[in-house]
Amino acid sequence: MSEDEHQACLTIGQLADRTGVPVRTVRYWSDVGVLTPERRSGGGYRLYGAEAVARLELVRTLRELGLGLEEVSRVVRREAPVAEIAAAHVAALDARIRALKVSRAVLSTVAERGSTAEETALMNKLARLSVAQRRNIIEDFMLEVSEGVDGGPELAERLRRSPVELPDSPTPEQVDAWLQLAELMQDPDFRSRMRKMLELNVKGSPGGSIWFTRHVVNVVSEAREDGVDPDGPDASEVLTDLFGDADRAGILQGLDAGLEAGADRYAELLRSVRGHEPQPSRAPDYEWLGRALRAELRRE
Repeated sequence: MSEDEHQACLTIGQLADRTGVPVRTVRYWSDVGVLTPERRSGGGYRLYGAEAVARLELVRTLRELGLGLEEVSRVVRREAPVAEIAAAHVAALDARIRALKVSRAVLSTVAERGSTAEETALMNKLARLSVAQRRNIIEDFMLEVSEGVDGGPELAERLRRSPVELPDSPTPEQVDAWLQLAELMQDPDFRSRMRKMLELNVKGSPGGSIWFTRHVVNVVSEAREDGVDPDGPDASEVLTDLFGDADRAGILQGLDAGLEAGADRYAELLRSVRGHEPQPSRAPDYEWLGRALRAELRRE
């Protein structure tokens, strides 16, 4: 090596000064083979060429971006293109970001609810279920409440076409709604009440339109807002327009079954998980309809 080349070589300390990387870090990266010295001095000190500055900057950049030393080594040795490794890290970071967003949403829900440690553990467990695991909870629920019920297969198909899934970046409201929905779906009492509601509100029955279409509640809401007395004769006209001469007792039974099951709350939780805007409570409309049906039954 010429005198000029010898003078151009850098010690670890000089390389650290040039790049701002601590001496200890430069030495470690050299020990693991990420940064290779050009030669050693007569005293055994590692010496690096001028190109080591650019390589060290690259190593620092890749490390700051989260690459492991083995991956960094493959890049600097040109065993793998940096774009390929970067793409793999993008996918890993995306997964990490999604997990962090779920964690943030769970913690926001915990803070708002004032949850206990046990509730927090359960919420975290439910929120971190995979898409397949969440779908299994829903499918198992639908199977139990609808199997053998007229219209059950159609309900299951409707749910399949409109899945109940948390997005990759759920809001705290979506996570909270999903947690409530998952708890409900796994509650045996809720399943029993929902099955009874479906049995009394099969497709094609007058009562079925109460829970599976918006027409009934929209008509009732309009009558209620117009000041129609549910106990008066005008309410009977509303009921006739909606249900014709169908058995009022059967309709009332289906209405009460849905109210007892919490069908309105269930539907609102579904909307929240899917990111839809919340709707005003339909409770006043259902109350008006129940009063109107009972009043008509008393007059019979």
